[in-house]
Amino acid sequence: MKLDSYWLDTAPRFTKAAQGPLPQRVDVAVVGGGFTGLSAALELAKRGMSVVVFEAGRLAAQASGRNGGHCNTGVAQDYAALSARIGSERASEFYRAYAGAVDTVKAIIAEEQIDCDLRHSGKIKLAAKPQHFASLANSYEVLKREVDPDVELVPPERIRDEIGSDGFFGGLVQRNGMQMHMGKFGVGLGEAAARRGAQIYENTPITNLKALGGNAFEVSSPLGTLRAERVLIATGASQVGPLQWFRRRIAPVGSFIVATEPLGSARLDALLPTRRSYVTTLNIGNYFRATPDERLLFGGRARFAMSNPRSDEKSGHILRDALARYFPQLADVGIDYCWGGLVDMTADRLPRAGQHEGLFYSMGYSGHGVQMSVHMGRLMADVMFGAASRNPWRTLEWPAIPGHFGRAWFLPLVGAYYRLQDVLH
Repeated sequence: MKLDSYWLDTAPRFTKAAQGPLPQRVDVAVVGGGFTGLSAALELAKRGMSVVVFEAGRLAAQASGRNGGHCNTGVAQDYAALSARIGSERASEFYRAYAGAVDTVKAIIAEEQIDCDLRHSGKIKLAAKPQHFASLANSYEVLKREVDPDVELVPPERIRDEIGSDGFFGGLVQRNGMQMHMGKFGVGLGEAAARRGAQIYENTPITNLKALGGNAFEVSSPLGTLRAERVLIATGASQVGPLQWFRRRIAPVGSFIVATEPLGSARLDALLPTRRSYVTTLNIGNYFRATPDERLLFGGRARFAMSNPRSDEKSGHILRDALARYFPQLADVGIDYCWGGLVDMTADRLPRAGQHEGLFYSMGYSGHGVQMSVHMGRLMADVMFGAASRNPWRTLEWPAIPGHFGRAWFLPLVGAYYRLQDVLH
C-alpha cells in the first residue's frame, strides 16, 4: 500500500515552473498553486496582466491533487434542507453556481486542450439505510421543482442497475457531472497559465504580507519580496504562511482514500455498470469511482484527524474494511495506494469568497472543490477588478469558528457526534 496520492503519482511533472529571482512588481500575486490559484492565474494572464503564483510545495499537490476526482453539480449538503433553511431563491442560486462550475471546468479543458481523461458520467447519491431513501425522494421532488428537472430517483428495486452491491437502498442521480484525472488536470492547468505568461514558483511559501495602501501589498518569500497591486489568497486549509484570519474560519478535516489494484473492465462493469461518481448518505460516509486505468478509488472521512503518513495508513485499513462491506467480492483485492488530504470545511459547508483588509480570497469548498475552485478562480479575476456581483457567495457572513485558533482540536468531538447521528438515523 503506497502512501501517496494516485493522482500525483501517475501524473506528469510540471516542467514550466519559474526560475530565478522574483519580479519587482506584478499586477496580481496569487498565494496557492491549486485549482483556484491556477485558474485565476490563467484568466488574469489571458487578459494581459502580470501574475506570480506562490506555491509552498508541488503544484496542485494538496487538496487539488488529493481528492476523490468528482466534478458534479450539487451543493455540499442536502438541497431540500438548504432550501428550507435559506429559501428556494438563494438555494437555487447556489445550486446553479455549481452547475456553472462544471461548465467552467469543461470549457477550460476544451479551450486549453488539457489531456486529463475526461469522462461525462453524472453522480448518484446512494441511500445507505432503508430510511434514507425517503430523504432522497424529498430532495428529488424539491430539486425537480425548483432547479434541476433532469434529476432521477432510482427506487430500491432498481438500484442494482446502478451498482453491484446489496448495501444500498435506492439513489438520486444528478446527470450534470464529469470525472477526470486530477493530477493531469492540475499540471495541464498550470502549463496553460504558464503559456499565457503567469510565473509559477513551486516550493516558495509566502512569509509575510505587508499592506501598502489600497489593495497593494508587499509579498515576502524565501526568494525575496515583490509589490503586488492585488493579492488573491487561494490556500484552502493550508497550515503554511501568515494567514491566521482565514485559519480561524476553516476546519481542516482529513479525508482519506485508497485505490485498488487494476480490476479490469469486466469486473468493474459488474460493480459500477454506469461508471458514475458515487457518494453515500451517511454523515461519515464514503465516495468512490473508477479510475482511467480501471481501479476502484474509494474514500471517505475514515477518521476525524489530520492527514499524515501514520494517520493515512490507519485510515487505509478502515477504508478497506468499508470497501469489503459494500463489495464483499473485493475483500481480498490488493490496495495499491492510500493517501489523505485536508478538506477546507466551513461551518455551514458553503464556500466563501470576497475581500478582507485588502486581501482577496476564495476557499471553503467543503469537499466539493474540484469544480467550484476552478470556477471561482476564473470569477475572482473579475471580482478583483470591480465586478463584485460575479461572486455568488458575496452575501454570506464569515465569523470565526468559536474556540478555533488554527489547530482543529475539536475534530474527534465532531467525529463522535456524526458517528452517533449515523447510528441513530
